Amino acid sequence: MNRKRVLIIISLIWTIFQFYFNTIGHIDSVSLRAVHVYFLMIVGAVIYFIGDSKASKIANSFFILATIFVYGYFVIRYPQISMSGGLLFKRDLAIAFIAISLILLLGYKVNKKFTYLAIFFLAYNYFGKFLPKNIGHNGLSLERVLSHMFWGTQGIFGIGAGVSSTYIFVFVLFGSFLKYSGFSSLINDICLKFVGNTPGGAAKVSVLGSGLLGMINGSAVANVATTGSITIPMMIESGYEPEFAAAVEATSSTGGQFTPPIMGAVGFVMAELLNISYTNVILAAALPAFLYYLGIFMTVHLEALNMGLEGVTDFQRENFKIKDRIHLLLPVLVLFLLLFLGYTPLYSAIISTFTVLVSPYLRRETYKKPIWILNALEDGIKSVVTVGIACILIGILIGTVSLTGLGLKMGSLLMSFASESKLLTALLVMILSIILGMGIPGVAAYVIIVSIAAPALIKTVNYPIAAHMFCLVYACLSNITPPVAISSFVASSIAGSDQTKTSLLAIKIGLTGFIIPFFFIMNPKLLLGVVESTKFIDTLFILITSAIGVISISSALEKRFLGELKIFTAIIVFLSGLMLIYPNRISDALGIIILLFILLKRIFFKNKGETF
Repeated sequence: MNRKRVLIIISLIWTIFQFYFNTIGHIDSVSLRAVHVYFLMIVGAVIYFIGDSKASKIANSFFILATIFVYGYFVIRYPQISMSGGLLFKRDLAIAFIAISLILLLGYKVNKKFTYLAIFFLAYNYFGKFLPKNIGHNGLSLERVLSHMFWGTQGIFGIGAGVSSTYIFVFVLFGSFLKYSGFSSLINDICLKFVGNTPGGAAKVSVLGSGLLGMINGSAVANVATTGSITIPMMIESGYEPEFAAAVEATSSTGGQFTPPIMGAVGFVMAELLNISYTNVILAAALPAFLYYLGIFMTVHLEALNMGLEGVTDFQRENFKIKDRIHLLLPVLVLFLLLFLGYTPLYSAIISTFTVLVSPYLRRETYKKPIWILNALEDGIKSVVTVGIACILIGILIGTVSLTGLGLKMGSLLMSFASESKLLTALLVMILSIILGMGIPGVAAYVIIVSIAAPALIKTVNYPIAAHMFCLVYACLSNITPPVAISSFVASSIAGSDQTKTSLLAIKIGLTGFIIPFFFIMNPKLLLGVVESTKFIDTLFILITSAIGVISISSALEKRFLGELKIFTAIIVFLSGLMLIYPNRISDALGIIILLFILLKRIFFKNKGETF
């Protein structure tokens, strides 16, 4: 039996288990996490530890057998330990040591950099006693670390495993089935129909399509790899430089992780951590996400005007028969409807997944041979393993934070540097969020950063959701931030462009995303529904003025505002944009006055054949 067949059989069993116990089945949370990690490790071993050579087969077989034994031991033994009040024997600690070693070994195969980070945190449990008091601790024994990390509920089987066993598994699989059903190409074609004929239409298709798909699959890198293979060549063919085309795709895919209503499953995790309604989370994320994509959209539009680019050619648009495939949107509509009716996100996603399996067979034009289901399952499970292993390694990070008090120490350290300044604290948390988020999937990065950096920010902000949203946005933007701008690098490899130039252009295109979090930290009215005293008319005013502000910033960056802008004028337009984004009547009035002055000046000089 070959590896692919073994992988599909195990994946089918795993999927049935997950779907059943995330809907109608009854199982305690620790057991669900334990069985999930059990499958995760076995499937990961099948994917990464089966080779062709004899020596490789022996080593890989040993790894797989050890994985089956160790995690099977946990599933059987944990109920006995919990009933005994946590009494552990030496063999239990030995099993914990082997289990953690296996995780690190598999993690090294999946994500080397993140595994190094986990090892660093593990080492901190011991070497912390040699560090200064403000960042160190008294030191911990090996027995205590093994007990906490493996047999406790705040380590490997903590929140990371909880997120992986619920939202990540279900939504990643849902996104994979959507992609293979033809949904992705349909979205691209719909975007082509609406914006394809406009200047820079190919780039606008990338912005809209990648944003819509990014919110579902929850992985900026995966989104770049899938949609980018279509949109990047299209942009280059239409006249954009390869670096710009790659940057647009990387930036657009990255924003999907904080774009409602799905937010790559992060929204559900945030709702649980904050103990608030999921509706409150997506409402708060709505305006920042809208402004982020508005900034990208305007930048590609103005760049097209500067370059004199036209829309997508007829050759590129031919054979796009949308009406014959419109029914492929049904799964997403079902998901939104069930969420609106009050069903849980997991139940809604699972029902929608079954809808995906049926949707291609509703019309003859989209009929597919059933093999696509197995291919989608295989691809989805591989993505689950990639993100899931990161989440399990998160358990080591969070376990270290809870065991050593590192989160509180880090918060105190940040506060001592910032001297209780909200702006300076936010700046330090931004840097920390970008560093910790590099090369890590969005959900995983968010959980890490919230555990370590958010407490310091919450102390200076009256609204915890603002602090959480701040950490989330920068954790996601680390995908396009050098030196480890992984989304930019993947897009660059597709475009054949320079990686550094692509990353720098991505920052420019997505600059609004780097600016807005500071504004909603200073004034949470930018997060809709957070400040309860905000009236509807005020919310509408904030929406309009901040949108104008984002357009102004894009105009300044592209040096185009009813024609070409000189440097000095571009700086003034940029500053007026910042004034308009900040939700304050005085700053809004000043921003509008400045823009009106520049607008009238340009009209006046234009009539005289001059520039300004």
